[in-house]
Amino acid sequence: MQALDLLLERRSIANLVEPAPEGKALENIIKAGLRAPDHGNLTPWRFVIAQGEGLRKLADILVHAAEVNQSPDAVIEKLKKAPFRAPMVITVIAKVKEHEKVPALEQYLSAGCAAQAMQMAAVAQSFQGFWRSGEWMFHQEVHQAFGLEGEDQIVGFLYLGTPGCSAMKVPERNIGDYVSYL
Repeated sequence: MQALDLLLERRSIANLVEPAPEGKALENIIKAGLRAPDHGNLTPWRFVIAQGEGLRKLADILVHAAEVNQSPDAVIEKLKKAPFRAPMVITVIAKVKEHEKVPALEQYLSAGCAAQAMQMAAVAQSFQGFWRSGEWMFHQEVHQAFGLEGEDQIVGFLYLGTPGCSAMKVPERNIGDYVSYL
């Protein structure tokens, strides 16, 4: 797939099946994340990969947070299944470092760019993915389970696998609705 086509036709596919990326394909995905813009060369990202038994561990972390919140049973049941929507989930974390010229916001954005680059690297290798966020990535119990400290923040859960269906057509957007010139 050509790089520009990859960017212009990007579309998440939520129906993901085995196999997940592995070997050189997974290495390429991680390396793409490591190439995210990085003001100050701080490398403010960490990637935690869950697959196989790791998906159950991720579900347990989310369920524990929901139980601490005394969430309804329906929420807990949904969280028990959430990580199993794909054969692999990469938790993308902004590991914020104190720096006089690089505020935390830039480091969060850098980690977000890493997640986007990883998703595009997966698609470029015939895999697919979707990026999820939600209230649980902000929950103190989830932060504790992932060893977050200070201003560290999960920026998303990147679900990866093989497309289990065709992507829907990319919606056309009028560029003029989003662009202005000074």
